[in-house]
Amino acid sequence: MNRTPVTIEVESPVPGETDRRSVDEYVYLLGRPPLKQFLDFVEEQVVDGRSLERRALIEEWTSANNVIRLLEENEAGWADNPKIGAIGPHLEHLRNEFLKDPLLEHSFRSVPIEVGIVELDRLVVYQKHINLEFVRAAKKKLGDAPGDEDVFKTCLPSDRATPAAKLIRSRNDTYQFVSPSNDLRFLGPMILQSDHITGQPHPGVLVGVIGLAVGFGTNLLNVIHAENRLVLNNGSHRAFTLRQLGITHVPCLIQHVSSREELTLVGSAELKLNPDRYLLHPRPPMFKDYFDPRLRKVFPVTRQLRQVRVNFNIEENYLPAV
Repeated sequence: MNRTPVTIEVESPVPGETDRRSVDEYVYLLGRPPLKQFLDFVEEQVVDGRSLERRALIEEWTSANNVIRLLEENEAGWADNPKIGAIGPHLEHLRNEFLKDPLLEHSFRSVPIEVGIVELDRLVVYQKHINLEFVRAAKKKLGDAPGDEDVFKTCLPSDRATPAAKLIRSRNDTYQFVSPSNDLRFLGPMILQSDHITGQPHPGVLVGVIGLAVGFGTNLLNVIHAENRLVLNNGSHRAFTLRQLGITHVPCLIQHVSSREELTLVGSAELKLNPDRYLLHPRPPMFKDYFDPRLRKVFPVTRQLRQVRVNFNIEENYLPAV
């Protein structure tokens, strides 16, 4: 993997009296509309955010917006036609092992995919903030000088550890799943047969079982290739970690999208809602912006847990036998 000799540092605010166990530090991208979204983030999530001077925050955002206007002139087209490199021969065995994962076939079956090497700084991004606590944990695991195989396994793991999660039954028809991982999600319904249920006594003679699956996705470094641009779709924190370690080019799973209709099948909610902002804008938000002190601000943010609530409803009645 290509590297730069100097590690990129991100400034951190001086720790206050707040209990650090319940507070994370976020890098937030400034200057991109809407301004109200930024102000709402500060008020609702930043520690003591409502006490911060609103006018000063607006001025910081406006200053960053002015920088973005200059970048639109000086770096117009910088996101266009990024190169996709091939995996080196010494990593082909890891690529082959990765592609055998059955989860890939289920999660990435809508458009053509490939494993390739991309330049991080040239990726278009839509995620406005990065949790530095996740980054620190990843750096601790990786070390200061990870080898190419370590980088590959970080970006495209074949053996994934399951994050911590808790299941809580709050009512007879409601269950809550809670995890510190923001990858926790509803995975969809599953139709099961009685022989699929083992180690658990059946409540009666089963006709069928409907499962409501909650868990974690494939959680890998994933990029969408659309309209001659590469958009970072998943794996922002590991990408940030690697770039901070000086690694400029990384392996990732690339989804090739040939139309806006295909984009609706694989894109995030933000990308589907505002595709022109990321695919047509002359200078969209780029990955390198996370490291530009003119375009970012570090905030202490109240630690969040991801919650998925599952509720079901039962109806029993009679139908005419006709």
